[in-house]
Amino acid sequence: MNEYNAQRLLVAWFDTTYPYLKSLFFAIPNGGKRDKVTAKRLKDEGVRPGIPDLMLARPCGGKNGLFLEMKTVSGRPSEAQEAAHLALRTNGYAVAMPRGYEAAREAIRGYLENGAAC
Repeated sequence: MNEYNAQRLLVAWFDTTYPYLKSLFFAIPNGGKRDKVTAKRLKDEGVRPGIPDLMLARPCGGKNGLFLEMKTVSGRPSEAQEAAHLALRTNGYAVAMPRGYEAAREAIRGYLENGAAC
């Protein structure tokens, strides 16, 4: 399954499973191919390389929120992604890089259901 379909399924599952948190779970559309004009506009607006695909903006278990970088089973992070993940972790965020829909679902469950004081 490609990243798009895994992410689409994950968002649908999340919205059904945690409807009260729906407004706190959102995509960060940094990736994808764009023409040069659109890429320049987005960069000027603050798009940053390496920022994960999704964020759950809910503090839990001593973390400020959860970022998810969706990957396929064989997908690998870029250097920009590794640097962004380190910066986010250093600043109190949980970061997961699940490989597929099921792994992403488990990362969210683990964050919400195993963390203290969510």
